[in-house]
Amino acid sequence: MKKISTIFKETSAKRIKDSIQNSQAFFIVKYSKLSGADFNNLRKSLKSSGSNLFVVRNNIAKRVLKDLGTDKLTALVEGSCGFVFSQSDPVETSKILYSFAKDKPTLIIEGGLLKDRQFSKSDFETLAKLPSRQVLIGQSVQLMKAPINKLVLVLKGTLRALVTCLDQIKSKKQ
Repeated sequence: MKKISTIFKETSAKRIKDSIQNSQAFFIVKYSKLSGADFNNLRKSLKSSGSNLFVVRNNIAKRVLKDLGTDKLTALVEGSCGFVFSQSDPVETSKILYSFAKDKPTLIIEGGLLKDRQFSKSDFETLAKLPSRQVLIGQSVQLMKAPINKLVLVLKGTLRALVTCLDQIKSKKQ
């Protein structure tokens, strides 16, 4: 018969492993000296974006990260750490974490994993400063639309010149 602590460790490790494999991205955050109310506010705001925050013992987290082949991330798991799993849009999650960390400097984003790519603090800031998905789509559409607009203006100018020329010929003949 297994001890309760062993069952807890196995369940936690399985939950972390499944969450990492099923999420778009995950972030490692340090939350020392963060009040309980702030922690709950962070969890609520993350939940609204389809993300969740999970706190686990460091030795369990390091073992799971090592099993998944992300050895570089094991060095980031020190002290009071938590994992943020993003099921939907990693950019939106990173924006929430970035703005929260700006307001509460005791929350530190250490790094994480985006799809299969590991990233650092500087990569995280770049990700957080990206425009939203809707803005990027709008910018792409605008870029595709610009050459067509220019073509229409050129053709319109040529047509206008032709009409002006024909109008002048008509006025000369009268």
